[in-house]
Amino acid sequence: MIEVMITVAIVAILAAIALPSYRDYILRGQLVDGQNGLAAMRANMERFYQDNRTYNSVGTTFISPCLVDVSLRKAGSFTLSCDGTPTATAFTLQAVGSGTTNGFTFKVDQQNRRSTTVTGVPGWNSCANDWVTKKGQTC
Repeated sequence: MIEVMITVAIVAILAAIALPSYRDYILRGQLVDGQNGLAAMRANMERFYQDNRTYNSVGTTFISPCLVDVSLRKAGSFTLSCDGTPTATAFTLQAVGSGTTNGFTFKVDQQNRRSTTVTGVPGWNSCANDWVTKKGQTC
């Protein structure tokens, strides 16, 4: 009986160590969805600028990638959007997490300046000049 109790204790200790690490590993994989979505949307904005010489919509015919249907601006559990209205020469894109990535907001602008805001997720840090990709990372 003691041997069984020792085995159960060892399994419990291993599970207590492995489960949080596994959750962080899964979360890191989900954060990449938002970052990749922002990179693709930024490329779309640059393509739009090359064609129209503005980041903002041109009439009703040429609509800025920021303003297309929100259902088309999803990347995993992240919703992609413009942070404000794009101007002729500037934009800021953001990816706001939901579900398991709730509390994470990634941003990028026309000059590829990146930032991460993390709220309510213990162990994860915000960064004003880069995207955070793992727990405990600092700028």
